[in-house]
Amino acid sequence: MPAAFAVSRDVILLHAGKLPAAPQVLGGLCELLQDVNTDLEQIAEQVRMDPALSARVIRMSNSVVFGGRGSVASVDEAVGRVGFSEIVRLVGVATVAGLVDRSLTAYDLTADRLRESLLMHALASETLAGETSVEPHTAYAGGLLRGIGMMVLDRVARGRDAKAPDFDATKFASYAEWERQRFGITASEVATMILEDWRFPAELIRGIERHLEPADDTAEPFPALLNLAGSVAAANGFCLAGEQQAWTVTPAKLAAAGLTAEQVEGAGEQARTAFERHRHGLY
Repeated sequence: MPAAFAVSRDVILLHAGKLPAAPQVLGGLCELLQDVNTDLEQIAEQVRMDPALSARVIRMSNSVVFGGRGSVASVDEAVGRVGFSEIVRLVGVATVAGLVDRSLTAYDLTADRLRESLLMHALASETLAGETSVEPHTAYAGGLLRGIGMMVLDRVARGRDAKAPDFDATKFASYAEWERQRFGITASEVATMILEDWRFPAELIRGIERHLEPADDTAEPFPALLNLAGSVAAANGFCLAGEQQAWTVTPAKLAAAGLTAEQVEGAGEQARTAFERHRHGLY
């Protein structure tokens, strides 16, 4: 069946350009933290690029979770309080909270559900990456940004042909099958297009592009890791309806990622603990 309408690259990038700047901030922050010479002022400067993001980071850093005494009033103070490693997580949480600013009606998906799923996926990716050659901050960013194509396609769908079908799990085996029929392109392909335009690292782009279907015969570490992180998120109750079939743990995926089945299973508790620590920032 032909697509209800074909979405062009120009339309995709037009809608992507209306998203908050936070994804670029997260990408730049991950890049900074791979440089051992990066200092706290450079990190604070990166966060300050997006005023809405800065406000969320300041608010979250004032949480009792971080044991602060007295109120943090600036990005510099927030970065100083939570430290290098934790600031990436806070920026990630703030990014998801700002990006997913509405329910995805075309996907029959509430904003809270998508936020929680992306955060859990990101934390599972970061946890698993600690056991592999994949850089943990990049893995975390991949888990968060993998949903950006869905957000853009949902925006594209608004105001289009009302007769075009929204996603229905009883009629479509996956989001990708439905996306192909309605838009002529999948969300993973859309995310790849956007992140290439935004000049994100090639490793992260390729990971997101192939993470739902990392080919068993040519599996690569990052896509396989992101896929296995999906199985961790699903086991913790954060699976999205149109992705359930993608999260199978296979020997080929484990071998490609450099993980064992025991490591994947064990990542769930650590990721869940981190999720509970940060989930308040999603709302």
